[in-house]
Amino acid sequence: MARSDPLERYKSKRDFTLTGEPAEGGAANDATPSFVVQKHWASRLHYDFRLELDGAMKSWAVPKGPSFDPADKRMAVHVEDHPISYNAFEGVIPPGQYGAGKVIIWDKGIWEAVGDARQGYREGKLKFELHGHKLRGRWTLVRMKGKTEKQDAWLLIKEKDDFARPAAEFSVVDEMPDSVARLDDRPAAAAAPGRKRDRPAAGRKAALPAALKPELATLVDAPPADPGQWLYEIKFDGYRLLARIQGGEVQLFTRNGNDWTGKLAGLARDLAKAGLPDGWYDGEIVVANAQGVPDFQALQSAFEGSKAKDIVYYLFDLPFCDGYDLRGLPLIERRGKLESLLSGGTGKAQGASRPRLPDSIRFSDTFDVPARDIVASACKLGLEGVIGKKKTSHYVSRRSPDWIKLKCGLRQEFVIGGYTEPQGSRSGIGSLLLGVHDDSGALRYAGNVGTGFDARMLDDIKQKLAALHAPENPFSAPTGIDRKAHWVRPVLLAEVSFGQWTNTGRIRHSVFHGLRSDKPARSIIRETSMPATASKERPAKTSRTAAAAQGRAGGAQPGAIGQPSGIASPLGKLKVTHPERVIDESTGITKIDLIRYYALVAPLMLEHLKGRPVSLVRAPDGVKGQIFFQKHLETAKMTGVRLLPAELDPGHEPLMEVASAQGLLSAAQMNVIEFHTWNAVKTSIGKPDRMTFDLDPGKGVEWPAMQEAALVMRAFLKELGLVGFAKTSGGKGLHVVVPLKRRHDWDTVKDFSHAIVLHLAQTLPKRYAAKSGPRNRIGKIFIDYLRNGFGATTVAAWSARARPGMGVSVPVSWEEIDSLKSSAQWHVGNIHERLDQGNEPWKEYGPSAQSLGGAMKALGFKPKY
Repeated sequence: MARSDPLERYKSKRDFTLTGEPAEGGAANDATPSFVVQKHWASRLHYDFRLELDGAMKSWAVPKGPSFDPADKRMAVHVEDHPISYNAFEGVIPPGQYGAGKVIIWDKGIWEAVGDARQGYREGKLKFELHGHKLRGRWTLVRMKGKTEKQDAWLLIKEKDDFARPAAEFSVVDEMPDSVARLDDRPAAAAAPGRKRDRPAAGRKAALPAALKPELATLVDAPPADPGQWLYEIKFDGYRLLARIQGGEVQLFTRNGNDWTGKLAGLARDLAKAGLPDGWYDGEIVVANAQGVPDFQALQSAFEGSKAKDIVYYLFDLPFCDGYDLRGLPLIERRGKLESLLSGGTGKAQGASRPRLPDSIRFSDTFDVPARDIVASACKLGLEGVIGKKKTSHYVSRRSPDWIKLKCGLRQEFVIGGYTEPQGSRSGIGSLLLGVHDDSGALRYAGNVGTGFDARMLDDIKQKLAALHAPENPFSAPTGIDRKAHWVRPVLLAEVSFGQWTNTGRIRHSVFHGLRSDKPARSIIRETSMPATASKERPAKTSRTAAAAQGRAGGAQPGAIGQPSGIASPLGKLKVTHPERVIDESTGITKIDLIRYYALVAPLMLEHLKGRPVSLVRAPDGVKGQIFFQKHLETAKMTGVRLLPAELDPGHEPLMEVASAQGLLSAAQMNVIEFHTWNAVKTSIGKPDRMTFDLDPGKGVEWPAMQEAALVMRAFLKELGLVGFAKTSGGKGLHVVVPLKRRHDWDTVKDFSHAIVLHLAQTLPKRYAAKSGPRNRIGKIFIDYLRNGFGATTVAAWSARARPGMGVSVPVSWEEIDSLKSSAQWHVGNIHERLDQGNEPWKEYGPSAQSLGGAMKALGFKPKY
């Protein structure tokens, strides 16, 4: 019996005399089967995910596109097989044809099955590894059960491996939106068939890396709801330390990569004598007080003199061991291997036996009791808290929601910015003035600490501070005790516990625990906790960077919004503070979502920004908080935003220009949401090159009236011989923009625009108003001509709006006006649907620049000047 054509359904849906899609063909390659992901602007934007199998491309439509976050289970609708030749298709499927719309090759490469591909496909659980330009690592397609749709519903899920990334940290569809059609078909990552590539597989053989960034824990406010999945350890009050052992040589590193081998020579010798296999060992060093409880101050004292022998190294993880990379193994397997080694198990590098471990090296035990009981017991004993770790988690070089910390009280590091004189019989210092960095990187005063010191410590700290004397206050605002303060360069850190944060951002009931030197001062911010149930969604501690994973292909660095492949992300190495902060509660849009949005639209938006003075709308507390409109702003921390010559606006601070995509992103990092531009460019600031009409609805005006008003405005402008271009405002209104030749001054252009609005308002007084103010436009549309004065601004095309929903101002064609559903039809959340149009509706904008002479004459307008 002849085998049925696997492409029968595909062919039956298409008329190949009309569409450019291939009818059939394409060479199969069972040794290195291909995959492709095509971004498809059909009736709704989606991503077509295709895997080569049995001579065809098995295909799924994924509405939201792939995600590197294993917590994201992306819907994937199984559709008909496509020919292998479809992998090369880019273009536009014409109207009236199946799937009409634009198609680009968003990613491509090769894939390999994990297990039997055909069996997995039949049974509805297909596991595979991708080697693409964007998509890497292991994935699973799982058929959903109990569905009745005509087309099978599956889920596309990223598996936990070294490429997995939390959604709050990285969004591949937002940060890497473009075509890869011109790149090589086989990404450099793809090696010969049958060899493991790119991904450090579980327990794979690997050379010992020279450096390693540790996994960090996320601060949460309660234990997670699935206690059986977690292990709990004591949260040691000490220093994180990683030990690298190779060929009997021991190196000791802090969490930031500082080499402390010389500082901890005794511990290094103990590790060398222990006969442990080559590898990276992760743990924490502590010194116990008389009650046997870890004491941070005692640890600091132990670094000096003979007390170094009191330091104990508690080991809790084993990322590399004996020639193998173990980061891909579950935590319980890594810990099992570590415990075996420390209890006398063998490593092949050392033979069948090893000497007994010295008392300075110990295994960090876990507790098999409910988390709340552990926390309660830890607090009663005077411990700092506990650390929870997910049993199945892999080891990743970043802050992870799979490691959590539950603290007994509030405690964190602060930057020391100054000190006060001692009072009475006290020597050294009175108190330390403390600070944390805010979103902009400024050091904010957070209160002081004057308890927890002993006499020796006070004198020692005074000596350290005296060497850091500074002439000016390092804090961003007065402290309230400036007259009593001695300022210092803000480089020293203090570990402080405290009772609470006040509403003004100050700490109360503070106690000093010691100085720290294992973290950079610039990284210190106010720590906040998050619900443990949300810990999988986004990082909890508001790190000063969106913590990118280490050691992945593409070279993403710590603190960078990176990518898992060799293609550059538009975000580059932008450092983002508080990426998880919600800007708009109505949609859940976060700060990182907005920054990704501006990275996405930057090439389109810069056409409307370059060369123009810009004003910024900042919303530090989100769209429902206080909004700041700023024409003049310190730009030192906004790379890509530059000051313009002072003579452009005499008597005022210099104006700003957003000169590059980096300027958009760094401004968004500083909580800028909206960008407003002048109607003139910097090279001819005295003569506007456009005239703007803002159609603003009054109370009671419905959307159809707005659409009609825009078309009426267009028609009247045409009568005057003028060409206008339309865009949504992103809020409630519409904008009509007239490109001009630079022939007239500001007053003339403003007065003429006023004359146009007066004519419309007098002709149709029940529809249009020429006066601002809510009383003058109830049931009417105010046509705002005031945007045409010197220094006045209008929100730029592609700018988001600082209002619920976060609409976007988008250029539209006049033919689209009737079909628009609202001015905020496109917003930050759905802008992908519009990107295929881009600035195309305004493609004739530049050549349409016109003089106002003929239009003035037609309206009977005589300039005053």
